[in-house]
Amino acid sequence: MGEFIVAVDVGTASVRAGVFTADGRQLARAVSPTRVLQPQAGHYEQVSNEIWQAVIDSVRDAVREAQIDPADVAAIGFDATCSLVVRDGEGNPLPVSAAGAAHADTMLWMDHRANAEAEECSIGDPLVTRFGGKLSPEMQLPKLLWLKRHLPETWARMGLAFDLCDYLTWRATGGVTDANGSNSRSHSSLSSKWGYEPAAPGARPDDFYARIGLADLAAKACLPAQSRAPFEPAGRLSHTARQELGLGPDCVVASGLIDGYAGAIGVFCGADLRTLERKAALVAGTSTCVVTFTGQEFNHPGCWGGFRDAGLPGLWLMEAGQSASGALLDHIIRTHPQGGAPTREKHLQLLDHIAARVGEVGVGYGLPLAILPDFHGSRSPVPDPTQTGLIAGLTLDESFDGLAQLYWRACIALACNIRQIIEHLPQGSQIESLFMTGGFAGHPLIPQLYADVTGRAIRLHEGRDAVLLGTAVNAGLAAGLYPDIANASARMTPATKAVTPRLDAAKMHERDYAVFLTLQRQRAELAELLRQPG
Repeated sequence: MGEFIVAVDVGTASVRAGVFTADGRQLARAVSPTRVLQPQAGHYEQVSNEIWQAVIDSVRDAVREAQIDPADVAAIGFDATCSLVVRDGEGNPLPVSAAGAAHADTMLWMDHRANAEAEECSIGDPLVTRFGGKLSPEMQLPKLLWLKRHLPETWARMGLAFDLCDYLTWRATGGVTDANGSNSRSHSSLSSKWGYEPAAPGARPDDFYARIGLADLAAKACLPAQSRAPFEPAGRLSHTARQELGLGPDCVVASGLIDGYAGAIGVFCGADLRTLERKAALVAGTSTCVVTFTGQEFNHPGCWGGFRDAGLPGLWLMEAGQSASGALLDHIIRTHPQGGAPTREKHLQLLDHIAARVGEVGVGYGLPLAILPDFHGSRSPVPDPTQTGLIAGLTLDESFDGLAQLYWRACIALACNIRQIIEHLPQGSQIESLFMTGGFAGHPLIPQLYADVTGRAIRLHEGRDAVLLGTAVNAGLAAGLYPDIANASARMTPATKAVTPRLDAAKMHERDYAVFLTLQRQRAELAELLRQPG
């Protein structure tokens, strides 16, 4: 058996591939961009063939950079956003676009066209209770119901529908099916986005599908009767995938993971699994997930879960978070006169400028600006995809420093919302530290801000991409490189550093949190006034 692991993380706008040794050293990392199409407001689409090509490019680049023999790769694993890929019975892409773009076959996770369907699906049922009392338009069932109603030609031809991570394993294995001829899928996706029973192997909820008007979904999507635990193998690379990815014939393909759950696995590598109830993973990128693990099942309003085995084997996972965090900062850059394209370089330029200004004037830099960050709805603590944001204190300032102030106050608002979410969690009072990964961990200013605002220590990986590491752990388990998760976690332990709250800054941010809560109350009052007849 080979000694290396390839991990692939498919985010909103790029694909990242990493090569790891069995002891967790990251030898290489490569990134390939992907397109996001927005044909109309609330509609976000992608092209799955373009995503797969980006997978090919990033895997080949990472293996080349690592300077290893491709035949020595023991396993490959995929994590991805919870986007929906639609194909016909022969595996050919089908259009999901109301605008008629025939090449777009994927509804991006942040697509909110199915708001009305999400409301209809939120009926009195234990399944809905597992999703905090309300299904989100970011989940697959509302999206599929929208598709059935609004694109009947696509629905009539549909023979396959996947969560993106399951689509990737389908492409990699050449379409492995179970004993009933259905495509085998991961418990990570099926439990958290398709309503399967919460513990692996979870049963398909056919009765619920029928209640919401999707009685034919199992056949249309080729769904299995049960889910497959994510730490089990999905198969081996097909001949075509081996040629495309440049890997050897013995490479095991792991079951897929939701990207936030992969990040949670990665950040907790080396942590004492017996003390996880005092920790939370903070996976902060385009959106932000707060992920916790416990030994017992929890259901809680405004939270998704618990789902057992969706991340760490044998533990119950609960998720809360923000629909737009990095996406909000991108929007602020894109819409400001001094902004332009929200490239990584632009973000770093702003953060460096803010760090210097905060060093001069303190964390109150940017006042009296104050922001509510729900520009793309709210996941937690109140699940409301129609929620909107607020900006108070705007002036006519169009300078670069004016953009930086707006950016900084948006970062503070996002951090305040995370504090509120943590306090809302059923075990929130016990959480002592946040294990952070994602794009927000890439500049020292932001982890320090989150420590100061939440009052909790932030722990960061050094020199490794934690989302890729979590996917590598999952793939190594699937390939049999480790006997269990405890052994895998111990062997792949990364170096970490802690960022602790600063007392003076924390006191200043108490005011910011009070302003944040006040804006929430005022928004509710404004909404009530606007509902009254004119």
